[in-house]
Amino acid sequence: MFDGLTERLSGVFDRLGGRGVLSEKDVEEALREVRVALLEADVALPVVKDFISKAKESATGEAVIRAVRPADQVVKIVYDGLIEMLGGEEPEPLRLATNPPTVILMAGLQGSGKTTTSAKLALRLTKTERKKVLMASLDTRRPAAMEQLAALGVQIGVETLPIVAGQSAPDIAKRALSAGKLGGYDVVILDTAGRTTLDEAMMSEAAEIAKLANPVETLLVADSLTGQDAVRTATAFHERLPLTGLILTRADGDGRGGAMLSMRAVTGLPIKYLGAGEKVDELDTFDARRVAGRILGQGDVVALVEKAAAELDQAQAERMAKKLAKGQFDLDDLASQLAQMQKMGGMQGIMGLLPGVQKVKKQIEEANIDDSVFRRQQAIISSMTKQERKKPDILQASRKRRIAAGAGVDVAEVNRLLKQHRQMADMFKSISKDGGKGMMKMAQAMGLGGGGANPLKNLGGGKMPSEAEIEAAAAKLQQQGGLSGLPGLGGPKLPGLGGMPPGFNPFKK
Repeated sequence: MFDGLTERLSGVFDRLGGRGVLSEKDVEEALREVRVALLEADVALPVVKDFISKAKESATGEAVIRAVRPADQVVKIVYDGLIEMLGGEEPEPLRLATNPPTVILMAGLQGSGKTTTSAKLALRLTKTERKKVLMASLDTRRPAAMEQLAALGVQIGVETLPIVAGQSAPDIAKRALSAGKLGGYDVVILDTAGRTTLDEAMMSEAAEIAKLANPVETLLVADSLTGQDAVRTATAFHERLPLTGLILTRADGDGRGGAMLSMRAVTGLPIKYLGAGEKVDELDTFDARRVAGRILGQGDVVALVEKAAAELDQAQAERMAKKLAKGQFDLDDLASQLAQMQKMGGMQGIMGLLPGVQKVKKQIEEANIDDSVFRRQQAIISSMTKQERKKPDILQASRKRRIAAGAGVDVAEVNRLLKQHRQMADMFKSISKDGGKGMMKMAQAMGLGGGGANPLKNLGGGKMPSEAEIEAAAAKLQQQGGLSGLPGLGGPKLPGLGGMPPGFNPFKK
């Protein structure tokens, strides 16, 4: 997300950073480059003009702090401008009715991911808000649309309205509202029909359902990959429907990000969620501060902690900490760490959330780091016997050939994995020599052990943590070492990234 824009802005700020004092000409030149970068990212021209106008006013007005380096001041001005463009400091949460059921109407064009997003939202409300949710498909036109929502409901464990053939969309809506009240549901999600293009029949039907259902939230689902077409779609829908918010899908595949940056400014509607992947649990709350931070290469540690809190097995992590305290680290432990990282979105998913990664992007690409490396490593470990995983020292040439054949790799890759494991095991063994105190201290800092030093332990009290709890855990995690503060994230030693001994690189051939 925002790869091109982040790279371009990083270049601008790096050039400014080399100068002690910035002249008015320097600032104008920098803002001109920022303007070009935003236009190249497909941000709407009126939005860009407004952004640059406000930024220039801030850069030359009383808001400039003399005690701060001029280059840092420009970064701060751009950061504040991005936050304002994206909707302000505080995210706008989903509204829920005082008297249930809360009716949520989902609108959008066909192919925008509306039905899948309805299921993602239902799952999120079920897991994080502990709400009883009913989904109903009102799409009587697209073949198997109702069956698709029903199948998703089974997958995520959320009930769907039984399908009755021949009913019109308004009649299905009435039945869904009645079932919601009688069944004691907290939320009823109505998935309306979409079209390949905007047409009068579609808009009239959606408007009729909105009038009938009186939804608390009417959310437009838009495909961010369509760029300014998504902005035009949102504007057209907003003219006919009382939209209350937006959900942008395929945000993970949008390298430019122009739709996201333009949407709020053009429509005035808050972006409430981002669809960040194909899986049903990949729906992120939209936060302008975090998105602005990612655009400026500052990462999103809060999102990283959210992933950790949701995905990492705390009991398993604490068992691992006790083993490490004794200097024990076998290949099963390495496989467990690799699996934990895959759960959290793999290498690319995690790297995109870390501060400073943009500056070492070229080195990462040259190191050929991707999830296929970790999948092969897992395959190698899976091809070993239980005894071999516990005691890798017994692996001689014939065993290595057998393991390589079983994993579909060459023997050199097996040797690289064993070398990586040996380096990690030696490190843990040396740290544990002081009776385990050093290891436990390290484990606590990593969020693995007890003693109150674990930013993830009991986060949310067994429930999905609140935003405030996640923010606090993220801040603590940053203080305790960033990347190395999460179990399962040991990796190559690159500038700005912690985690492994100096010079350690499992990808070095």
